[in-house]
Amino acid sequence: MILYENITEEAFGLAVRIAADKLKALDPNGVCERTGAQIFDNETIQIEYLNSPYYVNLRTGAILDKDNKDSLQLRDKIILLHYLVDAKGSPPSGKLITYAQIEGGKFYFPVFHKRTVEPMIKYFSDKPELLIEVSEPLGAQKERYGDTSISLYPLPLVKMYIILWKGDEDIPANGNILFDKNVTDYLCAEDIAVLTEIVVWRLIRSIGKGVARF
Repeated sequence: MILYENITEEAFGLAVRIAADKLKALDPNGVCERTGAQIFDNETIQIEYLNSPYYVNLRTGAILDKDNKDSLQLRDKIILLHYLVDAKGSPPSGKLITYAQIEGGKFYFPVFHKRTVEPMIKYFSDKPELLIEVSEPLGAQKERYGDTSISLYPLPLVKMYIILWKGDEDIPANGNILFDKNVTDYLCAEDIAVLTEIVVWRLIRSIGKGVARF
């Protein structure tokens, strides 16, 4: 199963509850050490997700934004809770891998490419400067790869790279999405695919009106 397809709302909710139960059993200080989160109060930690602060209640698994609202979609909550529960604490390695190199990713790579890389090429290859602009609110940094590239941390210890190459009369535009090798110490292949799709469509929707909804 890839990108949480064919999962009912009830199943989403169950996945959140299972992850929340696992989180409840963990030592808060250990969770923070392994994830880059911070203790907020006796039963709450604060963590950055897509460059915004969220507050996770360790007893209930509830996740609120800075305005004290339950604003995240269920799939975002699953990603965040899985990250908190499964994190091994390894720092970024500086070595980059493709989705196909992730365990379990090779089989699903065509779907991953179609739903993440291809939309990036479609919306940004002819205006790469726009990618730099719309990624700034996510805390992205300009990189040296391809004709245009950025890196960002959707989660504190998960680093993602988006790379674009301009096309010409003979060669079509191209692109890729890479990850620091430590990504597999935090998320499984399915969670990585979903997180990437969330990031890509957050950037695309930032362009403005006329963009197909995700």
